Amino acid sequence: MKPSPRSLVRSCFLDGGYVFAGKAEDIAERYGFSEVARLASNENPSPPSDSAQAAAQEAILSCNRYPGTTHEELIKKLQEIYGSYPVVAGAGMDGVIETLVRALITSGDSVVISSPTFSFYGLAVTAQGGKVGYVPRNASYEVDPESFIAAARDAKLSFICSPNNPTGTVTPPEVIASILENINGILFLDNAYVEFSDVDYLPLLDRYENLIIGRTMSKVYGLAGFRVGYAFVPEWFRPCYMRAETPFALNAVSEAAAVGALSDTAYADRYIAHVTRWRRRFSDEIPYPVAPGGANFVMIDLAPRTGKEAMDALAKKGVLVRSCESFPGLGETFIRVSIGADWECERFLSAIVSL
Repeated sequence: MKPSPRSLVRSCFLDGGYVFAGKAEDIAERYGFSEVARLASNENPSPPSDSAQAAAQEAILSCNRYPGTTHEELIKKLQEIYGSYPVVAGAGMDGVIETLVRALITSGDSVVISSPTFSFYGLAVTAQGGKVGYVPRNASYEVDPESFIAAARDAKLSFICSPNNPTGTVTPPEVIASILENINGILFLDNAYVEFSDVDYLPLLDRYENLIIGRTMSKVYGLAGFRVGYAFVPEWFRPCYMRAETPFALNAVSEAAAVGALSDTAYADRYIAHVTRWRRRFSDEIPYPVAPGGANFVMIDLAPRTGKEAMDALAKKGVLVRSCESFPGLGETFIRVSIGADWECERFLSAIVSL
């Protein structure tokens, strides 16, 4: 019998995959809401800044041409703000991670991930044939440097997210430095939420050639739909990344929007202040344990209720949150709640108090 074409698909892609948050439209239709509080995807609730919108509109006029291949304008702007560190870019943080893994990992290579955390790290490594090992955080969701170093010492690549998704935990720079000094491979430090914390890891780049710091325009600058990610890398690694990158991965409109957004620091400052204020209110007013964190979301333990049960109950009140059951290494009783617009946060507080 002729084999099914489905049998040609690699086993890692036959099931599983990334678990997406629910859709606000589905909740609105199911429960009769005109507006749903969208607090599941760590999005900035405000439209992009005027400067980002204007730059994107202008770039549309030249979209009959391929975008640039070296992202010079974006890199120049980032270096104006953060210093002259080598920079690479991609289609969102996920695109940067995919290219990084493609450049480094081949079948059987060992990769270590601090968990619970963003599941895409493991998915990207598995897709490239790497072997994933998870190192659990401690009871306070902090990275234990000794156990992480023991597991990652000879791994080709390792991942730590700080502030961590979904726990919000901030790993001190001195802990990251200790890890870098004691491992032989590369550490990818995911800083997608770093603007909402009070830590700065960039000075570590001057001391360690095995550190890559990934960042995104999706959160503080409100460009999630444009998919712009970037990373500060060692000088030696930049040409390797460029060779592994998918051609024209970052489109011209997205790059222009990112450059425009970076020109409006007041927009970012307003959102950071908004997040800080609401993160404090959430910690003070939510009647369940809230993990301390430094991101634009909080993680809440609803035990003995499961995260799925809490998510469904809140959906009936017009609030969309994220159950954390799909995060490797985390229990079943947690939800992650983004900090949205004022009315969204007020609705959530009313809903969680009466849950």
